[in-house]
Amino acid sequence: MSDRTTIPPGRAGHSLLSSLGLGVVLLATLLPMMDSFIVNVALPTIAGDLGAGNADLELVVAGYGIAFTLLLVLGGRLGDAFGRRRVLVFGLLGFVLTSALCALAPSAGWLVAARIAQGATAALIPPQVLGTIQAAVATERRARAMSRYAAVSGLAAILGLLLGGVLLQMDLWGMSWRLLFLINLPLGLAAAALTSLLVPESRSDHPVGVDLRGTALLGALVLLVLVPVNRGPVLGWPWWVIVPLLVAPVAAVVLWRTEKRVAGTGMVPLLPPAVLTEPRVRGGLLMLGPFLAAWGGFLFALPLTLQHGFGLSPLSAGLAVVPMSLAFLIGSFTVPSLRAGFGAKVVPGGALVQALGVAWLLAALPLGWLGGAVWTALPGLALIGFGQALVVGAANISVLGAVPSAYAGVGGGVLVTTQQGSMAVGVAVLGTVFSVALSHGHATAFGFVLVAQLLTCVAVSYVFRGKALS
Repeated sequence: MSDRTTIPPGRAGHSLLSSLGLGVVLLATLLPMMDSFIVNVALPTIAGDLGAGNADLELVVAGYGIAFTLLLVLGGRLGDAFGRRRVLVFGLLGFVLTSALCALAPSAGWLVAARIAQGATAALIPPQVLGTIQAAVATERRARAMSRYAAVSGLAAILGLLLGGVLLQMDLWGMSWRLLFLINLPLGLAAAALTSLLVPESRSDHPVGVDLRGTALLGALVLLVLVPVNRGPVLGWPWWVIVPLLVAPVAAVVLWRTEKRVAGTGMVPLLPPAVLTEPRVRGGLLMLGPFLAAWGGFLFALPLTLQHGFGLSPLSAGLAVVPMSLAFLIGSFTVPSLRAGFGAKVVPGGALVQALGVAWLLAALPLGWLGGAVWTALPGLALIGFGQALVVGAANISVLGAVPSAYAGVGGGVLVTTQQGSMAVGVAVLGTVFSVALSHGHATAFGFVLVAQLLTCVAVSYVFRGKALS
């Protein structure tokens, strides 16, 4: 199998994706990533408006995340086979339609169903963006483009909290939480139109069909993990929720053996072993899993602590993450130059910087920074954002740089699946810890989440000290 990708003709050494085109695909990335978290600040408002219970609210968040994670790798395969630009435009238009359905929801059940459909269409977008960057950006510019992607994908979660708070506070035309979904309509339509005009088409040299067995097994594995960790805390962990988690390792082994068998027949599996056994890909994914799980739990607990524990408005809670957002943006832009100067030390160094930021917040908790003296938390939040950007940005570049261009869409799907799945697991696990510890107060409960993140950062810094992801 050739590892080339078909793209429009262009001069050797020159990127076929212009700077403006890169901006367009990054806008496309922002929308689905941001919607994973933008709804979090609106959950109390949605509950009051639609009469939704806690189980419904969990599904509003989890339904999107599960559908998104479940279909990402398939989305990458579709782009490789049928054209990344074509699938990207289709995904954006579907995302616009399902966002409108979310905004029009008259009941909690409608909103849950629309969020699941929204997550399914969102899964078509990130793999095409990553595949296009790999296929249509010159090698010497690819690391910088990937740092921009890392900046946008990382900022999306933080900006979701900020934008959600701002839109709720504005309450334009009395739309309340519905505005959080309506904002996707003009942005999504603009991104779809500009993608058609400015983004070159690309696809694998040898388009292949969908690996139905691999797709079914991967879907089963994702559901066996994500459904229990999302529903278990709500249902009190009955035995029939625990059993799927015990079956998941067996499903993973069956999936791996099936994909190796498919590859042995000369066909292209959904998860090519040639990609997953590459040391940089394997090392990067193994590191990003726990690191992003801790990050997802932190982003889930932070707005709840700020609003419910310390009485901040949605707008004030959103503004509290501005220092973290700015530091993340700065850190993402510096990743290429830092990698050029320090190489493998960027990942453990970034993890150490984030650990210092988390330690700062833990030390500041007794000072009441969440209650009023917010200025005491600013240095810690900035360090967390900067460190997160270094780790995720460097890992993304390393992982995708090791993926053959023929598998660019699949590689992007695997990477984003790992990211989103890990964050979903982190939200469920650390969310449970947070909820249980609330009996001791919000500051104590949030402290447990911070300790988990601190331990994860220290572990990453130690394990990957002075060596490349392998």
